[in-house]
Amino acid sequence: MTDHDRLFKELISTFFIEFLALFLPEVRAFVDAGSIEFLDKEIFVDVTSGQRLEPDIVAKVRFKGLPAFFIIHVENQGQAQKEFGRRFFRYFSRLHDKHGLLVYPIAIFSFDSPRKAQGSVYRVEFPNKVVMESRYDVIQLNRLNWKDFAKTPNPVAAALMAKMNIAPKDRARVKLQCLRLLVTLKLDKARMRLISGFIDTYLKLSREEKKEFDAEVNTMAFETRQGVTEIVTSWMEEGLEKGMQKGIQKGLQKGLQEGRLEGRREGIKEGHLEGVRDGIQEILAERFKRVPTKVKRTLKSIDDLKRLNLLLRQAATVSSLKEFERRLAPSAQ
Repeated sequence: MTDHDRLFKELISTFFIEFLALFLPEVRAFVDAGSIEFLDKEIFVDVTSGQRLEPDIVAKVRFKGLPAFFIIHVENQGQAQKEFGRRFFRYFSRLHDKHGLLVYPIAIFSFDSPRKAQGSVYRVEFPNKVVMESRYDVIQLNRLNWKDFAKTPNPVAAALMAKMNIAPKDRARVKLQCLRLLVTLKLDKARMRLISGFIDTYLKLSREEKKEFDAEVNTMAFETRQGVTEIVTSWMEEGLEKGMQKGIQKGLQKGLQEGRLEGRREGIKEGHLEGVRDGIQEILAERFKRVPTKVKRTLKSIDDLKRLNLLLRQAATVSSLKEFERRLAPSAQ
């Protein structure tokens, strides 16, 4: 299961200044970029309900050119929530009270729906007057047009375009544009992997969309095409590795459970075989959305570990399910 809060937290904390520059340039202008300190242990407990409150990103920063500090709180909201404003105000009041500093609150709404504009103020009011208003900046991704960010040389733009308002017909085009932009930024491998993984998590293409994507890649200039191809290859290798690890672990556990004292060695061997079989099916299901019963049955009948390992790699590289079925046939041995 994807940990969406962790992905957003990792992206924004890694590219915090770039995030401010992209969405809140007026705030970026008065932040001393060299003063950022992330406060990771900001956890509060509501004494009345026992509810645990843990804000996503809390950064202590200094005003540029001044000795004074303030807090920037960024909260990612992956689902629409009626009481979000009230909860956000609770974070604000706890942070302000604990640190005795000004707090600048920023909400990111990353859900796909609804698309109606979300509120940006929490208000306590009576018929005769407003007692209190707490305002916060809102970045609602599903109301932003990806085209407005496609040529912005910013790593956060390259990542978050994948969560913006995208017409179904543009999905392959947007994914390609995200990667094209990423390649031009020339980041180190770790940061490039972070952004490319974010893009692939939120823009999974269908089989037909992948064909469109591949066709567009072939029309690109050589250097950009090479960079995009390297990223796509890394996705395939990562999927292959995860499939192998998950399948082998599952198979080993099964083999150890089924193997008795005299048959433990055979059980471990069968565990390896079962693990690779599961790995093959994991990759096929991820790439082609299904694994035919005939394929499952044929894989189960193969007890040659060397051949299964070859099929595992072919599962990650073949262009279609039919091609894999041809390689699986006995005549292909």
